[in-house]
Amino acid sequence: MIIAGVGLRPGTSEADILTCLDLTLAQAGLAQAPIRLATLASRFDEPGLSAAARSRNVELVAIPDEALAGFEAACATRSTRIAGLYGVGSVAEAAALAAAGPGAVLVQPRIATTRVTCALARSAEPDESTS
Repeated sequence: MIIAGVGLRPGTSEADILTCLDLTLAQAGLAQAPIRLATLASRFDEPGLSAAARSRNVELVAIPDEALAGFEAACATRSTRIAGLYGVGSVAEAAALAAAGPGAVLVQPRIATTRVTCALARSAEPDESTS
């Protein structure tokens, strides 16, 4: 399973989120892959993110903000501002890895647009939907 980690500013629109998600999936060559979305628990109820998950008919997973710090070493990119806020270089990368579970691998480092970042991780577990 591919997990798309999403970092976003409050009030970000569904269109902005989907644009960044599509760009990230295309960059990784995974445009048709089944995905789940993951983000900070503090951003879980953002209307634009909920709408994006509904429009793609995908599950949205909340990662506790404090759980991101354990993924600092696995992040490929680093934002000083985000590191100061969350203790991790990339919310998108850390959320993707956390939601993908033990043994997950980052397959696409974060791509940033004006209001959204997105990164992809692959779960070590087989995808039940293709079994």
